Amino acid sequence: MNHLPARPRNLLFAPAVRPDLVAKTPTSSPDLVAIDLEDATPVAAKDSARASLPELVDSVRGRSPVTVRVNAADSPWFDDDVAALPDGLAAVIVPKIETLPGLDRIASALRDAGHPDLAVIAGIETALGVADSRDLLAHAVVGAAYFGAEDFIADMGGYRTYHNGEVAYARARVALAARLADIPAFDQVVADFRDHDRCHAECEEAQAMGYTGKLCIHPGQVGIARNAFTPSPAEIDHATRLLAAYEEATEAGIAAIDFEGRMVDEPVAAQARHVLELADEP
Repeated sequence: MNHLPARPRNLLFAPAVRPDLVAKTPTSSPDLVAIDLEDATPVAAKDSARASLPELVDSVRGRSPVTVRVNAADSPWFDDDVAALPDGLAAVIVPKIETLPGLDRIASALRDAGHPDLAVIAGIETALGVADSRDLLAHAVVGAAYFGAEDFIADMGGYRTYHNGEVAYARARVALAARLADIPAFDQVVADFRDHDRCHAECEEAQAMGYTGKLCIHPGQVGIARNAFTPSPAEIDHATRLLAAYEEATEAGIAAIDFEGRMVDEPVAAQARHVLELADEP
């Protein structure tokens, strides 16, 4: 059973080694909280962080849906991470997903640990993962996905730029794979968490590509993502008026109209319907 929100707009990470930050995550009202055992937890602290999971989850549960990011399935910590997962999680996040046998192993490990119905948020963040993302995200255990730009470009041997040209193809491919799998997808992290303009711009880009939410590493990014992935009053008003004009025209047998200087036909009307569907969601 998938316990994820239907359309999460943000996923806020906090290091498992910082219980003070974990406990504060609900104050920004994120759609999902992720307690991170992977990148944000040093190797020397993996065991102690894992042992603290029940208390960390309890500090968030009831105020925000909570997930745990475990270490990659081919890491020496994965089996112990999964065995330590407490009940009541919305999902488990598994990074660096690359193969279908790997997903089968993850599903088996979750069953063995007593979590057969726990959905996986699949991290697509390597060259192989991006290349095979359509098949990977269609796996039955996957309930959502994210694109990890930093790990992807490191795997490629490239470097990150402000304008994201180097990850444009991979970013779009993961969004497409998630759409075909009919699952939510989170866009890449903005590592400079003080750059709110960049966060806002990337959220708008991601929404235009079909992403449903944004990975956040600071509470200040949560509201930006929430607003960007929620239709504004002006967008709702425009979509409502456009559909009214289009439906009046189609009833008269006209398939395309000029609406405020823009040609509107069925594909454009479908986009407007999507805006109103999103507006109706909590």
